[in-house]
Amino acid sequence: MANSATLTGPTGKKPRKMLSPRNIMLYGTLIVVAMYYALPLYVMIVTSFKGMPEIRLGNVFAPPVEITFEPWVKAWSQACTGLNCDGLSRGFWNSVQITVPSVIISIAIASINGYALANWKFKGSEIFFTILIFGAFIPYQVMIYPIVIILRELGLYTKLGGLILVHTIFGMPILTLLFRNYFTSIPEELFKAARVDGAGFWGIYLKVLVPMSIPIFVVAVILQVTGIWNDFLFGVIYTKPENYPMTVQLNNIVNSVQGVKEYNVNMAATLLTGVVPLFIYFISGKLFVRGIAAGAVKG
Repeated sequence: MANSATLTGPTGKKPRKMLSPRNIMLYGTLIVVAMYYALPLYVMIVTSFKGMPEIRLGNVFAPPVEITFEPWVKAWSQACTGLNCDGLSRGFWNSVQITVPSVIISIAIASINGYALANWKFKGSEIFFTILIFGAFIPYQVMIYPIVIILRELGLYTKLGGLILVHTIFGMPILTLLFRNYFTSIPEELFKAARVDGAGFWGIYLKVLVPMSIPIFVVAVILQVTGIWNDFLFGVIYTKPENYPMTVQLNNIVNSVQGVKEYNVNMAATLLTGVVPLFIYFISGKLFVRGIAAGAVKG
C-alpha cells in the first residue's frame, strides 16, 4: 500500500506557475491599460500642485519641488469664468441644485414605472414600454430646439427648474429599463405572498421591493449623478451665465484667451469638477457591481 501511494503521488489540480505565459500576458495587458488611464491623471495632479515658474521648466512628469495649494484656491474662488471671477464655487452649487432633484425625481418615477411594467401588467403595457425604450436611443441633438420652445412656453427657459426637468425626462427611459429588468428577476412568489397578506400596489413597492433593491438604486444613482454632473451640452443651452453648472464654468476657465495660460489652475479646476462623481462611485462601487450582476442589464 505504501509503495502504491508513493507511486500515485498527490492528487488534485496541478498548481499554476505565477510566471506562466498566460499570467504574463494577462497582467501585462492590465498594467498597460492602467498606465494608459492613470498617467494623464498623475500629470494633472502633480501639475495642479506646481507653481507656474516650475511648470515652465517643462518637467511634466516630475513631482512638484515645492507644493502649493494656490492653484486650487484660485480655481475654486478666484478664476474668471466669463465676466465673473468667483471661480467654480458658484457653478458647484448650481450643479448641486441641478443634480440632487434630478436624480431623486428621475429615480423615483423610473422605479415606479419599472415596477408597474414588471409586475402589474395592463392593457398596452408592452407598447408603452417599447415607446419608452425607443426614446432612449433618440439622439439628444434632435430634441434641442423643440425643448427650447417647450421650456420657453413653460417659462422655464434659462432657469434651473427647466434644466432639472430636461435631465429628469432624458434619464427616464434607461432607468425604467434597468428597474424593470431588475424587478422581473425577483421571484413572483414574493409578490403573491404580499398580495395574500393584503398589500396593494404601494405597499408591495415600499415594503417589499425598495428594501430588496438597494443595489439597483445605487446603480441608478451612479449613472444619473455621473451623467448629470458631467453634462455640458444641456447646461450651456438651457441656462444663463449665473445658472451655469460646473462643467460650463470649467470650459470657460480652460478656454479663456485672456491673460496668461495657467495650466496649474486649469488642472485643479478639472480635478475639482470630477470629485463628486468619483466620490459617489468609490463609496458605493461594490453595490454598483452587485446591482449590475443581479440583473441590471438582463433582458
